[in-house]
Amino acid sequence: MRLLIPSTIAAVFVMSITHVSAELKAGAAVVDVTPSKFPVLINGGMTSRNASEVITRINARAIVLDDGREQIGIVVVDSCMMPRPLLDEAKQLAAQQTELKPDRILISATHTHTAPSSMGALGTDADVDYLPVLRAGIAEALVRAAANLEPAKVGWAVEDAAEFTALRRWIRRPDRLADDPFGNPTVRANMHSGSNWDDVTGESGPEDPDLSMISLQALDGRPIAVLANFSMHYFSGQKALAADYFGMFSEGLQKEIGRSGGDHPPFVGIMSHGCSGDIWRRDYKKPAAERDPFKTIEDYTAGLLQIAVNAYSTIKHKPDADLAMAEARPVLKYRVPDRQRLEWAKKIVADLGDSPPKTREEVYAREQIILHERQTTQIVVQGLRIGDIGIATTPNETYALTGLKVKLQSPLPKTMVIELANGGDGYIPPPEQHVLGGYNTWAARSAGLEVQAEPKIAETALQLLEESAARPRRHYQQSRGRAATALAKARPLAWWRMDEMSGTHAVDSSGNGRDGHYETAIAYFLEGPASERLCVDGETNRATHFAGGRMLARLPELTDGYTVTMWFWNGMPNDARDVAGWMFSRGHNNGLSSGSEHLGVGGTATRPGRLVFARGDGAEPLVGSTEIARWTWNHVAMVRDGTTVRVYLNGNPSPEIEAETSTGVGLTSDRCFFGGRCDNESNWEGRLDEIALFTRVLSPAEISSLGSTKEHVVSSPAVQTASEF
Repeated sequence: MRLLIPSTIAAVFVMSITHVSAELKAGAAVVDVTPSKFPVLINGGMTSRNASEVITRINARAIVLDDGREQIGIVVVDSCMMPRPLLDEAKQLAAQQTELKPDRILISATHTHTAPSSMGALGTDADVDYLPVLRAGIAEALVRAAANLEPAKVGWAVEDAAEFTALRRWIRRPDRLADDPFGNPTVRANMHSGSNWDDVTGESGPEDPDLSMISLQALDGRPIAVLANFSMHYFSGQKALAADYFGMFSEGLQKEIGRSGGDHPPFVGIMSHGCSGDIWRRDYKKPAAERDPFKTIEDYTAGLLQIAVNAYSTIKHKPDADLAMAEARPVLKYRVPDRQRLEWAKKIVADLGDSPPKTREEVYAREQIILHERQTTQIVVQGLRIGDIGIATTPNETYALTGLKVKLQSPLPKTMVIELANGGDGYIPPPEQHVLGGYNTWAARSAGLEVQAEPKIAETALQLLEESAARPRRHYQQSRGRAATALAKARPLAWWRMDEMSGTHAVDSSGNGRDGHYETAIAYFLEGPASERLCVDGETNRATHFAGGRMLARLPELTDGYTVTMWFWNGMPNDARDVAGWMFSRGHNNGLSSGSEHLGVGGTATRPGRLVFARGDGAEPLVGSTEIARWTWNHVAMVRDGTTVRVYLNGNPSPEIEAETSTGVGLTSDRCFFGGRCDNESNWEGRLDEIALFTRVLSPAEISSLGSTKEHVVSSPAVQTASEF
């Protein structure tokens, strides 16, 4: 990928190499940016709305840092999103009154959906009367924070707050597609579709449960500010105007950590928005009655705040932290409408006249006109360092996976990612998520950037962190626990851990160079099985979710004596179709030869939920005896021993299936398919992990050692029968 960082920031890179220690100073301030003129427009919804009542004040909270050579400003505003041109103006205002440079200022929105509208999105325009209030308030917050600079020390903490966040975007069944705003049945994944388990096969991505905090104290230990970061979209349910849980958390930190009295400036608590484009608080993995453990925003905030306060007490602060910051402003394309869609949009907008759009169709028709007129946009991406702590930014509603990509590869292991920073450029789904469709992908200002925007922005953020840290990024590689080590020692021909975060290749971890190739219609980095045995030090094992695509590999060494093993997680109801899904197939691509063979989970055509083995010669399939519950991890091994086939489940030395079958031309094929059948019939809908293929017949004892589930804890969704969905 072309380097997106301008050469003008090279000086920052050199400075961060030579400047190894400095006297850190920090100052913080809060400025009220609540509007005084009502009613005021509120964005964050599909159509326009306004408010005249103030539930909680709207604030801009700022931190300024200075190491004697570099000065950095950070502002977090109670806003849904803010446009880059407005923020650039605020940065210029602050620069005129302080020593801050515009490209050393980070300004982000919390993403509360009950704040004044400062930019147009979907059916809501910007409130023009509010823009001067916001612009001036942001600049004033930076000016006040700079005036409060004093010698300081900095520390870091991160805690698991998984109970407070969950994946809101779920993959729909292939027979339950929904229509997009343009009348096409393209929606394989969408927000909140997990509310009905019968409609979905599983989550479309991973969560990020980390609550991260950067703490700044005076040299005597007096708290100056805490900048927190968490990936949860917003609580919702409040009436406008309100700062949502972000503001309540910030105020709660003030009460719990701040010290009163004296002539010192008051402590400032700040909650910034982590990568939450596909995240919300309701956990659809749980039964409906258990999805909302926090009935009120007060309960939710109090619980999250308690985790933060406990973590704060463990922070070790260090003085003499130096600063570095880098910024890039690449230009990206919009996904503009083709001629047919543009004509459709023009007709609808013409019928609207001067009226605001009131239906989903009208909203998206107007958005097509806007994208066509704009074509491209400039965005801002930043990477900065405070001692050994890194902050990366995106100007988008960013999926949790993207945040994990940056954190896990950052050159600084202490890294937070702040989204909706320095602009509001809409959702950036990873490219594979565009194939699955849904609201987060529908072309509009709220999700209009080019398909490759996500990898470009993530790569730019990593490059900027490398510049600021003066060191290369880390190479992410999933750790090997005792079970993974045992699998490697068994010397497979190929071993795919299925732990990719992006790309088209399934990396062969055996060392034999037999990489596989992913087709489209998949999702990366989902939670896999047996993390405590396959990984170490609490790392989450990762898996790939298949949603119609497959993983292909060519293995010419295969004969009629081989073994394939893998972990599998079926997302389809067992009785939803003739075959719940085929997870492994050997044969010719896009065809079904008489000698091809296939392993899957049966449906209504056999015995639902049992392992099933079939050949392409039309013979009756072989069916196992154990019913496998949907949404549970299980281990399977299929052994081809000449004319004999044996299939083992969960390390049981007694096979589920054992039979004599004929060999045929299909067994000479070097093509293996995982996550689907060679002819794409009833492809797998669910996850696969730790796929290994051996050019020998494994014994029952070897299979038992690789596939025992005695220590394995099944992950959610909670196991339910079909009648309970």
